[in-house]
Amino acid sequence: MQVTEISAEGLKRQYKVVLPAADLASKLESELADLKAKANIKGFRPGKVPTAHLKRLYGKSLMSDVVQNAVNEANRKIVEENNLRLALEPKIDLAQNQAELEQALEARGDLAFTVALETLPTFDVGSFDDIELERQVVEIDDAEVEKTVSRMADQNRAYTPKEGDDAVAAEGDKLTIDFEGKLNGENFEGGSGQDMPVTLGSESFIPGFEQQLVGAKVGEHRKLEVKFPDQYASPKLAGQDASFDVTVKAIEAPGAVTMDDELAKTFGFDTLDALKDAIRERMKDDLAKMSRDKLKRRLLDALDKRYSFDLPDGLVAQEFQQIWGQVEAEQKQSGRSFEDEKTTEDEQRAEYRKIAERRVRLGLVLADVGEKAAVKVEEPELVRALTEMVRQYPGQEKEVWDFYRKNPQALAQVRAPLFEEKVVDHIIGLAKVQDRSVSREELMKVEDLEEGASAAADGKEVETAAG
Repeated sequence: MQVTEISAEGLKRQYKVVLPAADLASKLESELADLKAKANIKGFRPGKVPTAHLKRLYGKSLMSDVVQNAVNEANRKIVEENNLRLALEPKIDLAQNQAELEQALEARGDLAFTVALETLPTFDVGSFDDIELERQVVEIDDAEVEKTVSRMADQNRAYTPKEGDDAVAAEGDKLTIDFEGKLNGENFEGGSGQDMPVTLGSESFIPGFEQQLVGAKVGEHRKLEVKFPDQYASPKLAGQDASFDVTVKAIEAPGAVTMDDELAKTFGFDTLDALKDAIRERMKDDLAKMSRDKLKRRLLDALDKRYSFDLPDGLVAQEFQQIWGQVEAEQKQSGRSFEDEKTTEDEQRAEYRKIAERRVRLGLVLADVGEKAAVKVEEPELVRALTEMVRQYPGQEKEVWDFYRKNPQALAQVRAPLFEEKVVDHIIGLAKVQDRSVSREELMKVEDLEEGASAAADGKEVETAAG
């Protein structure tokens, strides 16, 4: 086998491989000899089938195996002898015309092909003790806990029917209604409903809808004139004037709200204090996760600015196609276009290309850091993550579990975000992190994050680097 490098530009390499006809013939004869010892063909004793007969029957199939093995051997030789780290699987191109190829497949001519591959970049990770990060911390006060308990009590509030000719709907009452909406006198999809509950003042319907039902009686028909918000989820309805024919079928008045041990028991706790403690812990966990996510994004922003190196075009293209597919799917689902967003497809492609490059760059950095730090995802951690995923498919748990356990590539997608989080924790442990107390509102702000910070999340970086 002759292997010659024919081009090297940046991260891309191309090699020409030639396997002489004599080698092809030798390998084919070896395959035929192995088959002859095992072949069981009617009319011949075991091991006595003529080689020429086997060649007529199985020659093409065996030569196909010979060629595939030659390609695999060439790839291995190229990678090992040149100490390469591949970004993607090599691309094989049979560098022959049809006649030459047919001769090679009959071992009457040399087999020639090219191997095009793209390598991973090399870069110096360095240390992280000069990275300065701020971790926002929120202290939970009693008022927040009380507010949550009050909201839970309100949701658990009992309602009693309002009866009598003088019973009218008031703010806070729960109504059962039928409604039919129209745009320009025509019904529209999703604009009607029957036996729908609505609590006046809850603002669960579009603006103006609930207010126009105050004072209504059971059995009354009302025509409501409303306008959909300009930023409504459906672009076909956004900003549109609409009318709704509403029939009030029942009115219920809210009962008194009590915050005591009996309320706690309806949520599975023995006492009100136990319920409050559980709420406080849940708040702590939620806020801690928000703080951690924000800290991670700031770290990734810092790493993105810190490193600059050539990226494998194949990885970037692969990541871009995945992102762009999501963009197109979201557009199809929402019905919105680039024009609706006051942009163009070219502008968005350029923007998402940058996001793809960011993800690949950060993925390579995190993968390198994790490898050098010997970060490992232990089996119990993987099992817990997989168990949580399986629970999302009730009734199909075994099938989903078996799929991931038997599919290494799918299992790698479960492992990737776990690995990323452990690498991020490793880097945070080496960086300079300063805690700062903030309000819940400040913690929830996203405006102060770097532009494009959301491009890195949920294990995408390491998954991208892993191909």
